[in-house]
Amino acid sequence: MTPTLNYALTGVVLFSVGLSGLFFCAHLLRKILSVNMAGSGVFLVFVALARRQPDVPPDPVPQALVLTGIVVAVSATAVALALFRRLTHEPAEEPHG
Repeated sequence: MTPTLNYALTGVVLFSVGLSGLFFCAHLLRKILSVNMAGSGVFLVFVALARRQPDVPPDPVPQALVLTGIVVAVSATAVALALFRRLTHEPAEEPHG
């Protein structure tokens, strides 16, 4: 097996595990982690597809997309974790009146 195929297969496995965790886990934090795992699998597949031939340099466009996706994924994870924390750690306020 070539390293490119190993990256692609690892990405498919990570995406599959993340997707199954998203559907089968009831806990919200585990769902957030599952989405991150699925995203990491997609990033690995993109990196593997960027290398089309072994003797030429990889295509920089998928690499740029992966770097942008990592930044977006970190930001989305931060927002999701902040919402999760607010949902689970603060008591609900009672309405006045």
